[in-house]
Amino acid sequence: MSHYRSVVPIRLALNLIVFLLPPWDDNLESMNQHFGVCGSILTVAVATGALAQQAKLPPLKRQGSPEAVVKEHMAAINACDWKRILAQDPADVEIFSPDGVLAQGREAVGVMFAQVVRPFHEGGICGLKFTAEHTQKVGDTLNVQWRADAPFLAQPYRGADAYETKGGLMQAQVTTFKREDLKTK
Repeated sequence: MSHYRSVVPIRLALNLIVFLLPPWDDNLESMNQHFGVCGSILTVAVATGALAQQAKLPPLKRQGSPEAVVKEHMAAINACDWKRILAQDPADVEIFSPDGVLAQGREAVGVMFAQVVRPFHEGGICGLKFTAEHTQKVGDTLNVQWRADAPFLAQPYRGADAYETKGGLMQAQVTTFKREDLKTK
């Protein structure tokens, strides 16, 4: 199970090192190439981690109902507005994503959404418009079947999220969204 914490950039860097390194030859040139790739990736990871740690989390902004929490969340995602998204997330928020990826805590969720609210060509989702197609309310949890559209998509992308709210904030989210499943033109 993956966890988004303050070490996420370093963990990602180590995974990149494993996949990007050329085969090891027992010569000096190969060794220098390996150390160069490792050093570059780790430098970027540490810098990214430091920037994420310095990002100031916005003050909490409670909504009046579970429906208002979800409406604000979807509007903030559509606007690619990191501060609006995080303004709804308490200290102990958790985001459950496909493949066992779990972001625990406000700082970790902030790091995760900092990657999400980037331009599409940079690996983010900015430019997608999410629209709720069906909603079921169970207590303070809203289960939402949604559709994502964009001019650069070959077809709409559909998924579902469960938004658990508490005290006017987003306490937890379970999502089916996988960016790599989007079909572009």
